[in-house]
Order: sequence, then C-alpha cells, then structure tokens
Amino acid sequence: MTTSARILIVEDEPKLVELLTLYLEAAGYACHAVFNGNDVEQALTAFKPDLLLLDLMLPGKDGLTICRELRQHSQIPVIMVTAKVEEIDRLLGLELGADDYICKPYSPREVVARTKAVLRRYQQPQAATDNATASGVHIDETRFLAQLDGVTLDLTPVEFRLFALMANSPGQVFSRDQLLTLIYDDHRIVTDRTVDSHIKNLRKKLEAIRPDQEVIRSIYGVGYKFEEGGA
Repeated sequence: MTTSARILIVEDEPKLVELLTLYLEAAGYACHAVFNGNDVEQALTAFKPDLLLLDLMLPGKDGLTICRELRQHSQIPVIMVTAKVEEIDRLLGLELGADDYICKPYSPREVVARTKAVLRRYQQPQAATDNATASGVHIDETRFLAQLDGVTLDLTPVEFRLFALMANSPGQVFSRDQLLTLIYDDHRIVTDRTVDSHIKNLRKKLEAIRPDQEVIRSIYGVGYKFEEGGA
C-alpha cells in the first residue's frame, strides 16, 4: 500500500513510538515522532502532518493543552491516546476537538485502523463544496466553514460534521445511533452520552447567535433535528 499521508506521533515512551512507527509505516504512512509536548508546534511546522497521534500524558505540554491550542488555528485530525479511561476524560478530549480517542493498552493494529478511518472521513470527496442549506445557514465543506446568520461558527471537527448533516436535512429527525455512526464509522460501542455531549456543546455555540431560538431540537426518546429557521 502507498499513501502520502504523514502521521505525527506525540508519545514519550520510545518503545511505543517504535512499535507504532513500525505498523504505520507498514500500512504506507510516513511517520515522525516527538517525545515532549513542547516540541509539537515546531514539528507541525516542519513535518506538516496529515494526522496527529497524540498522547494525553506528556512531559512539557499535556495532550489536552496541545489539542486546545491546535484547534484555535487548525483542523488537522487528532487521535488522542491515553491510559486514562474515565468517561469524563474521554468526553473532554472529544469536546476539545479530538476526532477519536484510544485507551492504553491497545493493539497497534487498532491504531492503524482508527488512523485509516479518521483520514478516510477527511479525504472523502464532498458532495457540496459550497452549500447554502437551511435558512440562515451556510456550509463550505472544503474549507471547513460553517456560518449561521452570517456569523462564522468555531466548531470542532465532530461538531462540524453533526451540524452539516442536520442542517443539510432540516426537519429530519436523526437518532443517536445515526449520529454516532457519523462520528465513529468503525462500529465501536459508545454511549449515548457521547453524542449528547457534542450536541450540548454545539447548541451553546448556536444559542450565542440565536439566543431566543432552539436551532437543534430534542425529540424525546428518538434523537435530534435541525429546525428550519430555528423556530
């Protein structure tokens, strides 16, 4: 297999870096590693990766800080890796803008599979490159741009995908299972709390623009829908 995708591995355990590099390079990816969170910014500039494989616990800057700072200026895909398994940490990582989350110990093959899945989502041809959807909504998927009433929304990658899906089909009710399939296309088992957390954060950003309107409505026992015009 050949691919031009480049993976930046941010991990402070040399043996894990060696193992991940071995498997990722065998899958056709080019890899570069840094062992300290303080070195990530320079590596991003020099290596220009297509995906960041980011450990949570690092010397220097920790993974959550790196992810938070990165999302202020870049939408590069991020897969967070950690030994922490608490659900709050899992949700926090995703809310900060991570595209996926892997817990240690893990199989290197799983990391390769998740990497492929995340990159596939980003590399899929978009049906609508410059799409005016529901009233007051503008979405440009090639530029990762979403606007509501002319105001640009600061969305994480997951929030962007959720917003684009629902805004492109105003009035359609999406179940939590349907939305989770959008976020995780590798059919893993995750809780409804995951999509609820993303929807909660998305709603806050929409309410800042339309404070008196419920743009995304909950349908009790079913899921969510985007209200045309936010009524």
